[in-house]
Amino acid sequence: MTPPADPGAEISAALKDLGLAYENPRPGAYLVRLEGQHKLATMTWLIADRHSLLIEAFFCRQPDENHAEFYRFLLGRNGRMYGVHFALDPVGDVYLVGRLPLSAAGDIDRLLGCVLSYADDNFDRALELGFASAIRREWAWRAKRGESLANLQAFARFAAADLDPS
Repeated sequence: MTPPADPGAEISAALKDLGLAYENPRPGAYLVRLEGQHKLATMTWLIADRHSLLIEAFFCRQPDENHAEFYRFLLGRNGRMYGVHFALDPVGDVYLVGRLPLSAAGDIDRLLGCVLSYADDNFDRALELGFASAIRREWAWRAKRGESLANLQAFARFAAADLDPS
């Protein structure tokens, strides 16, 4: 497939057509905000360089605990993913990344849909595996003070079970 004459223009046009909020801090670089249900926002870079399209989105910080199971869970998904995969930075924080031919700039809708789906669909389970103790502490702290537990409801089955009913 022949790369587009101006991949940046193609990306910009696609983002406008999709009605997505984005910034364009330099030529060929776009920071897109993807709204989710579980992971409320996934900030995603689309960067068109001379030969390829880079996609990079922060997923979550390195886990506090249960590292092996946390990384096994994410790596187990990589073989079934399109366009991007889970990867780590030098400190262990997790990203969705992909490097594709410039011709992929014509497939922005599908690529961003994949990023959003992978981030949103795997977020709660990843947090449960890597941050269960912190979630339990936060639940207990909020419950004790009568604070809202609304954004922790996905973890109620294990976080609320630890509270002493008396």
